[in-house]
Amino acid sequence: MREALAAQVEGTVGVRDLFATEEAVQRSPELYDAALQAGIRVHGVTDRAAAALSETVTPQGLVAVCEQPVHSLDEVLAGSPSLVAVLVDVADPGNAGTVVRVADAAGCSAVLFAGDTVDPYNGKAVRASTGSVFHLPLVRERDAGAVFAACRRAGLLAVGADGYAAEDLDTAEMRGALVEPTAWVFGSEAHGLARRLPELDSTLRVPLYGRAESLNLATAAAVCLYTSARTQHRAGTGRYVK
Repeated sequence: MREALAAQVEGTVGVRDLFATEEAVQRSPELYDAALQAGIRVHGVTDRAAAALSETVTPQGLVAVCEQPVHSLDEVLAGSPSLVAVLVDVADPGNAGTVVRVADAAGCSAVLFAGDTVDPYNGKAVRASTGSVFHLPLVRERDAGAVFAACRRAGLLAVGADGYAAEDLDTAEMRGALVEPTAWVFGSEAHGLARRLPELDSTLRVPLYGRAESLNLATAAAVCLYTSARTQHRAGTGRYVK
């Protein structure tokens, strides 16, 4: 809620209405006051209504109705970005939202949802992002090939995270490959990037030092994005946000 109101003040997201229970207003009066000062319509609702609106097991009693931001590929990839996350055919909204959160923390310029990937503004995805959907632009494009082409026009290498890749992150980092502007591509939970390999510039795997067979999507994305971000920042080529 705080992130939505902050985005309203910044002019990046429009908040139309705020529905609040009496208990929630008493618990967070500063949010209630901030909404009124921003000119947002505030409606009092019952606990039952708040639960129905929020679609959660333990609702907080505050529900904001926001205008959905609309961004184009060319818009978000302008300005020579150094790091972008791309999700291809990812079905699980929890994973998708967590990757948005990770991408935000790693300083990515955008998250691109390609192919049959879940809607980034799905309720569960928004909650999993913990507010990061309001921090960086998200683009949904059904044509995955168009996404890869746009990334290349922006000077980004399309690097896929693939558990079966010949080279791992450590080797790529040591030879300086991760300094380059990169669009990290993450595939579906069930099928990975098997169908997309011919469209990628390269693939890398996360090295596993223990006995685990693999990492889940969000964890692998965190390792890959942070490895690139750290490498780029050390080289002075990354996008650092204080």
